Amino acid sequence: MDVLIVGAGISGIGAARYLKTELPAKTFAILEARAASGGTWDLFRYPGIRSDSDLHTFGYEFKPWRDEQSIADAPRILEYLRETVTENDLDRHIRFHHRVLAASWSSGDARWTVEVQRADTGERITLTCGWIFCASGYYRYDEGFTPEFPGRELFGGTIVHPQHWPDDLDHRGKRVVVIGSGATAVTIVPAMAGDAAHVTMLQRTPTYIMPVGRKDPVANALKKYLGPERGYAWTRRKNIAQQKAVWTFCRRWPSAARKIIRWVNARQLPAGFPVDEHFHPPYDPWDQRLCAVPDGDLFKAIRRGQASVVTARIAGFTEKGIQLESGEHLDADIIVTATGLNVQAFGGVPVTVDGAEVKLPETVSYKGMMLSGVPNFAYAIGYTNSSWTLKIGLLCEHFCRLLKHMQDQGYDICRPEVADPSMPTRPFLDFGAGYIRRAVGQLPRQGDRMPWLTSMNYQSDVKLLRADDVTDPELHFA
Repeated sequence: MDVLIVGAGISGIGAARYLKTELPAKTFAILEARAASGGTWDLFRYPGIRSDSDLHTFGYEFKPWRDEQSIADAPRILEYLRETVTENDLDRHIRFHHRVLAASWSSGDARWTVEVQRADTGERITLTCGWIFCASGYYRYDEGFTPEFPGRELFGGTIVHPQHWPDDLDHRGKRVVVIGSGATAVTIVPAMAGDAAHVTMLQRTPTYIMPVGRKDPVANALKKYLGPERGYAWTRRKNIAQQKAVWTFCRRWPSAARKIIRWVNARQLPAGFPVDEHFHPPYDPWDQRLCAVPDGDLFKAIRRGQASVVTARIAGFTEKGIQLESGEHLDADIIVTATGLNVQAFGGVPVTVDGAEVKLPETVSYKGMMLSGVPNFAYAIGYTNSSWTLKIGLLCEHFCRLLKHMQDQGYDICRPEVADPSMPTRPFLDFGAGYIRRAVGQLPRQGDRMPWLTSMNYQSDVKLLRADDVTDPELHFA
């Protein structure tokens, strides 16, 4: 076929829809290793699972978000994604239980040969395609990250990682300790606090946390008076501008941003609460992603006495809980290790070009969507400082325009090549999150100039990916 899309999550579904709409003559399939579509939103089942980006920007530009919740939970997001699949007749293009094992490019044939294993039957099959569009996300679906905790085997209760949440876990009346302070932890703590005896968020380092409205009254008013299509479009513009303004302010005036966030936190927390100990990180805002808590639910749980925060280092697990280096002991019946993800670029699939292994750290990212020296291979990586899907939509548009250009000009092959071998490079993602830092040496690099920069600016990408020509002196066609 013409294109193989790897992954039936939010990026893969979006790519398929753009491809079908913009280039209806192209043949394509979506390969999904799991038994269902939806990616992250089908995989994670922990309490309270939701997006921390508003769905007016996290949703697709072509499909209005009609729900009154702007910060939405996973079931609503999953319904939206599967509606997109059905409305665009994409079901017949998805091949479930198809796990990609390897991909090899032949310049002589101008084709990829893709080895696939059926997860349901064990059968191995071979597919060929002109292009691969990798939409497999950025982390391992089969394994979350958990540090080594001394004495883990001594604990007599239940230990669970959010990525592998058991359906039958009953936390009612139990003492719960959630290790972590990122987006997952701040979601789980208030979601479990209502039924648990008590929930403690145990963090090594504080995180910037801000309350946001679960519903956007302006968005709902715009939809009411302008209709779903126009109301969605205007809300999307509003929220894109709002995201940029917040990020720019935090980066330009970090001291002022710190003071504002602290002031907001102090107003949300009980009188006398040690704000600086538990909610004042040692880094600047947006060195790591800010965590959003809808309607301030985490702060409400703390005010009610249902949840608490402990900032300390773990000495080890004991039979009855967690021993801290400070000497304090946290009693627990359930320990949740909300300690992060294992980053995995392009699904961990080995890739070869004309028999030579592609070593990702030796490649440079082209326009944030292709790799130097790798022909006819595109990938989907969204923003880390705003809604993921904002970039995915632009990438998919550009990808379709690139394929149309090649079709019109009679080209089979498209390969980015760095013209200046001495160009300085730096990490692919300039982001301080632990899961990125752990994997940065396994990822591609980015350059110090366009088109080798991985942009995290929507307005710049609108120009680069939507308005500018798809051709470039460092993009070679044959």
